Amino acid sequence: MKSASPDLYRCLRYYLVMATPEDITVIRADPRQPENSALIELLDNYMLALYPAESTHRIDLTTLASETARFYSALLNTTVVGCGGILLASGYAEIKRIFVSPEARGLGIGRKLLKALETEARSLGFDLLRLETGIYQPEALALFDAMEFTTCSSFGDYPRDDPNSIFMEKRLGT
Repeated sequence: MKSASPDLYRCLRYYLVMATPEDITVIRADPRQPENSALIELLDNYMLALYPAESTHRIDLTTLASETARFYSALLNTTVVGCGGILLASGYAEIKRIFVSPEARGLGIGRKLLKALETEARSLGFDLLRLETGIYQPEALALFDAMEFTTCSSFGDYPRDDPNSIFMEKRLGT
């Protein structure tokens, strides 16, 4: 896997016009690899531009790489253009750090990542996926809605009164 450099991103938009769904693969990955950590840093910067730090609920790379998590990368051919993970909690798996590079949006990468995370959660015996997202991310909210997530009350250690948070969940069929 190659890391997507800024120069590559300038050329990527042209290349994406030619991309097909077959050019996109989702694989299990290590979030600490440079290409993944660079994408997570881009996600952090995006989140911090939208929300105060206390509303971003980020988790570190070590946690994402632990036995209590699973992490995936979305590749356009050999370039990492998306990522996402699940944390394994008591009674549910929680989607964390799902993100698609702005240059690669609109190709169904978010949907492919979510399907991979659902499949992984189901294979581990979970029948419930949960997530926290922000109110200023209409594209993410539309994707979660299209993937049949429904709003729910806060869960885990999240603040119950964060006005920037939306909580969602999805029951997984067998």
